[in-house]
Amino acid sequence: MKYEQELCYWHNRFSKEGGRLDNAHYEHRMLRMAEEENDEFMRGKIVADFGCGPRGSLSWTKTPMLRIGIDILTTAYLQSFGHCMLEHDMTYITSTERIIPLQSSLVDIMFTLNALDHVDDLECMSKEILRVLKPGGLFVGSLNLNEPATPCEPQTLTEDIIKQNLLRHLNISSYRLAKIHPKNPYKFLYENKLSTFCEEDEPYILWVKGSKK
Repeated sequence: MKYEQELCYWHNRFSKEGGRLDNAHYEHRMLRMAEEENDEFMRGKIVADFGCGPRGSLSWTKTPMLRIGIDILTTAYLQSFGHCMLEHDMTYITSTERIIPLQSSLVDIMFTLNALDHVDDLECMSKEILRVLKPGGLFVGSLNLNEPATPCEPQTLTEDIIKQNLLRHLNISSYRLAKIHPKNPYKFLYENKLSTFCEEDEPYILWVKGSKK
């Protein structure tokens, strides 16, 4: 049911966007998440995006040595949107709910955008993300907090859950928390209107960056 609903979402987006999936917004968002002015920090690196979807989230940057899209539904996406995805100049791989099929310590920079609340086993997938990331490698994440669980998003993420499963294994260099704007979810983050603490009954977005210990 979860996979069917997620695939249905992308089919609806594909239809509404005129038989294509726009990816122009990723450059601005990922650079803001990483607190970088341009993509030089990725030059010659192996860069991955966990829970990438079919849009081509890394196709905007040409500096990495390799750009990898990791998603549980990659095979289904290729069957539906393969003609678009071939234009992304990315290597797409199909993860499972328990294993990312990459060798350990391969990835220099790991992005993830609003994906960890979609996984069934957060502890297992967090360990896998850390496993494939090199020691000293950079993790850059956008995480939706305090949102009620749904069939597509079975995890209700909190600061404590994220710290226990992921962040305690990182040397954190940036931690930015903001309420979700009702019309533009990232508006307060873009405007640097940050929150100093997280109210339990309010939805937030956490932008966090850190290097693997």
